[in-house]
Amino acid sequence: MSDSASISAAPERGWHVLHLFYRIEHGQWSLLTTEEQIAAKTQLTELIQEIRATEDTQLLVFSVVTPKADIAFMLLTPDLHVANGYEKRLSLGLGPEVLTPVYSFLSLTGENESLPTAEEYVVTSERRRQDKLHPTLPNWEVVCFYPVTLRRHLMQTWHDLSLEEREQQIKRHGKMQDEQHKDVFQFVTGSSGLDDAEWGVTLFAHDLFNLKDAVQEMRADFLSVKFMEFGDFYIGLSLPLDELFRRVQI
Repeated sequence: MSDSASISAAPERGWHVLHLFYRIEHGQWSLLTTEEQIAAKTQLTELIQEIRATEDTQLLVFSVVTPKADIAFMLLTPDLHVANGYEKRLSLGLGPEVLTPVYSFLSLTGENESLPTAEEYVVTSERRRQDKLHPTLPNWEVVCFYPVTLRRHLMQTWHDLSLEEREQQIKRHGKMQDEQHKDVFQFVTGSSGLDDAEWGVTLFAHDLFNLKDAVQEMRADFLSVKFMEFGDFYIGLSLPLDELFRRVQI
């Protein structure tokens, strides 16, 4: 068995997820001729099309709101070698020194690689299980990403609670997530041992106000207030590629 095959996701295992955020170096971009700029955008467009045509692989592209970054990619694929190869090619998608990485996050989909929900204590349906392992992400207009870690301070440790207390809080938190599902699609991936946080949370919404309301409600929940640390938030807009190029001024 090859090294690649040995760490590819088996049918009953989850997928690798990469969130990649870049700043566009406009000074370097301006040094390119018009013909070179057209060729660079064509190269990135063709690479995106190639990735999206890869079996069991999804790629979303966003224009990032605020100067934290300019452009972001979200890549899901079963094979870590494929993920790694595409990540390197995306970094050079507009040519050398044009895209500078400013933040990234590696995680996995999986049944247990998620924030606690009521499903932790019940038998999930096979369809729900497969949706967690091999999700189909919506291409909604607004996207939010942030990392989350459980606190481990004295008297604030999740695992110090009794099983009954944890179940009660989990069911309450899960019910809240289900109620938000119509307006906000929540996608949670596990990253313990892979990155600086334990989970990555990606939220999809049609409207920024709905997204803000959902996050505000989640952060006010007892489970979040007492036990969770939230990292930096990144907001993106899903745009057609030609509009995205205009938005980021290339």
